Amino acid sequence: MDQRPDQRPDRSAPDRSADRPAIVAQAILAGFDRHFGLTRYIAQQAKACYERGDWHGIRRLARDRIAFYDQRVQEAVERLETEFALGQRGQRVADDWLWPRVKRSYVALLADHHQPELAETFFNSVCCKILHRSYFHNGFIFVRPGVSTEYLEADRPSWRVYYPLTAGWRPSLRQMIIDFGLACPFVDIERDLSLVQVAAREHFPAGFAYAADCQLQVLRTLFFRNKGAYLIGRFVNDGELLPFAVPILRDSKGRLYLDTVLFGSERIEALFNFARAYFMVDMDVPSSYVRFLTTLMPTKPESELYTMLGFHKQGKTLFYRDLLQHLKYSHDHFVVAPGIKGLVMLVFTLPSFPYVFKVIMDKRGKEVSREFIKSQYQLVKFHDRAGRMADTWEYSGVPFPKDRIDPRLLAELREFAPSQLEDEGDSIVIRHLYIERRMVPLNIYLEKADDAHREHAIVEYGDAIKQMVAANMFPGDMLWKNFGITRQGRVVFYDYDEVAYITDCNFRRIPPPRTPEDEMSAEPWYSVGPHDVFPEEFGTFLLGDPRVREPFMKHHADLLDPAYWQERQRRIREGVLDDVFPYPETLRFRHQVEAQPAATASA
Repeated sequence: MDQRPDQRPDRSAPDRSADRPAIVAQAILAGFDRHFGLTRYIAQQAKACYERGDWHGIRRLARDRIAFYDQRVQEAVERLETEFALGQRGQRVADDWLWPRVKRSYVALLADHHQPELAETFFNSVCCKILHRSYFHNGFIFVRPGVSTEYLEADRPSWRVYYPLTAGWRPSLRQMIIDFGLACPFVDIERDLSLVQVAAREHFPAGFAYAADCQLQVLRTLFFRNKGAYLIGRFVNDGELLPFAVPILRDSKGRLYLDTVLFGSERIEALFNFARAYFMVDMDVPSSYVRFLTTLMPTKPESELYTMLGFHKQGKTLFYRDLLQHLKYSHDHFVVAPGIKGLVMLVFTLPSFPYVFKVIMDKRGKEVSREFIKSQYQLVKFHDRAGRMADTWEYSGVPFPKDRIDPRLLAELREFAPSQLEDEGDSIVIRHLYIERRMVPLNIYLEKADDAHREHAIVEYGDAIKQMVAANMFPGDMLWKNFGITRQGRVVFYDYDEVAYITDCNFRRIPPPRTPEDEMSAEPWYSVGPHDVFPEEFGTFLLGDPRVREPFMKHHADLLDPAYWQERQRRIREGVLDDVFPYPETLRFRHQVEAQPAATASA
């Protein structure tokens, strides 16, 4: 029967039915559970790709997974808009009543959940799409965590334990490998286990004593990235922890081998470096994995560990909490970052906090659009960074305390990026920015370094470019100022507005001048297309200082030869993925095998 006009529900009034907050909370959690299920499925597929040597498939999975989160958030928002008529930002009365109750219902649903911290971040992402920014406080979203993960564990423990003093070292190591269930044969597992034991004996000092609590603790699942699978564990002895990792690789015949064993926090940190692609790991309780990893890398913040496990939104949440906490207990000011001012980005930093903040300027020194610059950063985000391109966190609507901003920085922001600022009295809100790990700009480092450190940095610079090339990435602008050097002495690229695929470039040799006038001309005597690159010109911009030119020509003269770049193009177009290892070549077991094949085989 038709409803009379005066009997129709008042859509402008908030629906205050008792079960509405719980139903909305359940809908949001269902969206998160779908996201996490797909994330685990991606990791399981990565294992299958690894076992059949489908390296391009692994890269596709890694790229697709990054986009999954935003897709699931949008699906959840659309469901709330369609089924519950939410998402109308003007209905503040309804928001004030509903959302605190939705949050409380959501917390109750997370009591026995295995990924509560990730589910809270998902809740925040959905709310931020629906609510006005004035609601972004702990009464409506999870500014602070609502559920502790400190003792959260899966039904099956997240790591396995082996007792080598009881079972024997060789049987324990062998069982450790077997338990991962890889569906591939090994080239010679007994040889590899012998090499692991030799490396361990060399690492420990003479007369090392094994204590009663001696054990090997290993995370239950492998970490997959590119062409490697990584076993991550720790050796416990007399209460002391020694981190270790074992890369497992696959040869051209589909057989596996242990490539090396890495000992110590520094080596493990190199695997989880912010310039590398994210791992794919099948895990039920990510917080338990992060707690384990924190014991291996105590100086690395949880925000970076979650990011490296593929949960980059959780990394952003934790980073922002860390920033708020740091601001509460520090007193220094945000200042313009040291170095040559960029043409498209205004970069600033807080000296006591090891990150930089990058804002796209309105007044740019290059004729490129804001949308193009964003697309370049997105390109790098989805690409294999090969350990040589800095990862970034992208944020919107970030408030900075006005009294913590240096006046010179504030003046530059207002001059060069006024469209990105909102002045809210006590704070300046930046509408869009990128955040990266802070590094020393390479041009500044080279000016101050002694000869030995300068040569090391130049070797690293050339290696960085070659490893980017292996990942089909051309930096575009190769000037020293666009690279930074980390505290571990590693050179990393961080200026993305001119990056391009190697396969999209046309590397050419400069044709000889036709006449003496050509040779003296300030303009080129040859045609230059939009994608043409002339490697012979690199030296003009890079090698004016003899202190730099000599080590560069000693180690990386091939970068000035078009033939080098053309050969790399050919390999990429043929589908060849060159190996880029996150550890020194000298540590690989193959050197021992080649040097002493007979002795190793019989060990």
